[in-house]
Amino acid sequence: MRSAEATLTMNNPALTRAFGERLGRLLKAGDVVALFGDLGAGKTTLTQGIAAGLEIDDEVDSPTYLLVQEHRGRLTLFHADLYRIEDSSSLTEMGFEEYFEREGVTVIEWAERATNILPEERLEIHLRYTPAAEDTREITLKGWGTRFSQLLESVKVEAHRAEAQ
Repeated sequence: MRSAEATLTMNNPALTRAFGERLGRLLKAGDVVALFGDLGAGKTTLTQGIAAGLEIDDEVDSPTYLLVQEHRGRLTLFHADLYRIEDSSSLTEMGFEEYFEREGVTVIEWAERATNILPEERLEIHLRYTPAAEDTREITLKGWGTRFSQLLESVKVEAHRAEAQ
């Protein structure tokens, strides 16, 4: 399967959110975005930006106790937080994969807890602290499949435009 990769550096949470907003404008119904990273790495901040790009007016917080929250905008955001999931088999039993087929965008925080059930075609975003500064994050994007490889090229163009401004 075709994949593409890019790495970006965000120097503060506002830039992470703004990047998420630009990404959200590019997403389409059926897209799955899998977020990986340690506690406090910026997954929820990025998701809030994606929600803004999807024209969602709701406040978007981590749905830690609900597993999935739905937010309506230009497209519905299915925001999942798998922090409390210990075994992905419980997700399969719950029919979690059905979200991948729905008319909306699925964003999954703590996606490393469900790698065996993620769709083959997806956008993975790995967030990590950089040793350089407390608020700095390194964001590595990996697009799996033709749709997400193309999306990643659009993201690179958008990131370069934002840096130029």
